[in-house]
Amino acid sequence: QVQLQESGPGLVKPSQTLSLTCIVSGDSITTSGYWSWVRQPPGKEPEFVGAIEYNGNTYYRPSLKGRTSISRDTSKNRFTLQLSSVTPEDTGRYYCARARSLGYVGPNDSWGLGTQVTVSS
Repeated sequence: QVQLQESGPGLVKPSQTLSLTCIVSGDSITTSGYWSWVRQPPGKEPEFVGAIEYNGNTYYRPSLKGRTSISRDTSKNRFTLQLSSVTPEDTGRYYCARARSLGYVGPNDSWGLGTQVTVSS
């Protein structure tokens, strides 16, 4: 059973870069799947942020493409989200997940518990 755990700072200042890491156990990030990041702003629906495919290809939400980077460390079986030039609109709960489809992480996919990120000075 795959398990995912997010780690990173809970508070980030505006204009800084948010960096979150997802530690994966029980499955290899190089075998299959879309290793994804999803966020849920306060009072809004969850939204796909981006993903790194098992083969290393990356995909980003178009509205975030210029600020988003997803990378991985295959030796440690983890992947990282970096979101630059953050604003308070980037506040929300961030989840990492193993998805079977690109751009959609459903209830039957594997999710981490999420980590709250607040952008504030």
